[in-house]
Amino acid sequence: MSEVCSNMRPPQSNGDLSFINTTQTQWRDVPQETIKYAPKKETILLSGGLTILQDKLIQSALQSLGENYISIPNPDFESFQKGKAFGNRGQCNPTYFTVGNLVKYLQKLRDEKGLSSEEIVRKYVYITAGGCGPCRFGMYITEYKKALRDAGFDGLRITSFDHDKGIFQGDEIDDGILNFTPHFFITLTKAVIIGDIMNILGYKMRPYEVEVGSVDAAMKQCEDLVSEAFLEKKSLVKTLWKCRRVLEEVKLDRLQPKAKVMVMGEFWAAMTEGDGNYNLHRFLESEGAECIPQPIINRLLLNLWEAERAVHKRENLQVEDGNKIDFSSVKTRVLIKLGKAAIKTHFSLYAKAIGLHDYEIPDMDKLARLGQEYYTLDCDGGEGHLEVAHLIESVKENISHLVISVKPFGCMPSSSVSDGVQSLVTSRFPEANFLAIETSGEGAANFYSRVQMALFKAKQSAKEEFENLTLPEEIPDRIHNYLYQPKSEKAGTASQLVASLEERRL
Repeated sequence: MSEVCSNMRPPQSNGDLSFINTTQTQWRDVPQETIKYAPKKETILLSGGLTILQDKLIQSALQSLGENYISIPNPDFESFQKGKAFGNRGQCNPTYFTVGNLVKYLQKLRDEKGLSSEEIVRKYVYITAGGCGPCRFGMYITEYKKALRDAGFDGLRITSFDHDKGIFQGDEIDDGILNFTPHFFITLTKAVIIGDIMNILGYKMRPYEVEVGSVDAAMKQCEDLVSEAFLEKKSLVKTLWKCRRVLEEVKLDRLQPKAKVMVMGEFWAAMTEGDGNYNLHRFLESEGAECIPQPIINRLLLNLWEAERAVHKRENLQVEDGNKIDFSSVKTRVLIKLGKAAIKTHFSLYAKAIGLHDYEIPDMDKLARLGQEYYTLDCDGGEGHLEVAHLIESVKENISHLVISVKPFGCMPSSSVSDGVQSLVTSRFPEANFLAIETSGEGAANFYSRVQMALFKAKQSAKEEFENLTLPEEIPDRIHNYLYQPKSEKAGTASQLVASLEERRL
């Protein structure tokens, strides 16, 4: 190819051919002018992107530590449009929503709050998530900077949080901006865990509420209580006991046979609650289903499992003249075990306090055994073997009537599993009701249509399961109390409740 052709770039406007024969230059993601950034006491940290509830709890938790931290509002379709307007072509859906949401927030600071672009760049720092090797979302910091430059915020500091390479990977941000103490990470983890628990309960209760909106109102009250507890350093356990009393006031009708749907897939697409996945969870509820969300602790436990496996593999390498006992990884193993124990202990403690009794924390070793026949455990891109294992577990243990794997359009790690490996799984488990579906920020009608087709079969299964049981003449009031959570081999909530009454009569 000639030098002229290799230097050609698509014109920014029709008829502008000035790019021909121009000297090729190297892109550099450093601001064109030197910027004197604000000191720590004036620096404001921005982040977000988890569930709406967790973002708010994290904001309260970090502010309680004295951090000047703000959770950006949930991204919407306007965020997506801004991401596509300022970003390059071919980026993944989460990136468009994330960077577009950041641009939208900064523009509001400038246009509505009256802050100048220079002041915003000087004072604000954005924290985003890193990713696995195949995941483009985790390698887009330069793309973020390009979008911010074009939006008028050249030089705004960005750093990424990566689970397996320390805490921050990105700009060389002064260590004094965040206080990375054990107390910091413990407080952050508590906020994430409590958010997981409250989200799980919300999805359990909302499909059966007698008065529409009553569960959301109760959850908002609980959110305020927990946020206050963080800010005022009150007991979180006692606060969650107060939340239990709030939730008990919500009237439920739980003897409605509803399809239970497990939502999993690519981390961001399966977790977000908004236009990023076409409001999938709320859509399923509006169609008469009960959702089983994937809590963030699943990802935390997977990260720890992968770290422990890496240590084990490293210890078993055959090294010539190596020591028979390698003490270099002892500290790592201890930290991993402490991390797992802390997550499980705090989850169990908070779950019991608020009244979540029937949720079992995933056993990562068990899931690895289920998935390893179909997906190598050495490939940890995306959710790795976890997506395969969850589907097999759902079928074998009758956990749900439908499993949906949602992912962004073109997501390489997730597509290789849900569109490839899962085909083999469903051929060996023909009773599995599985749907792999993509989001692109557009095309909601097609998305909803495919979900409705899969959901129809799930509804039929839930109805048949319920009608095969005998409903007793007298229904005890405890049936409709969310605290009554019996275990059963049935998948549907209503069927589990009726089956529990039958067992008691026997």
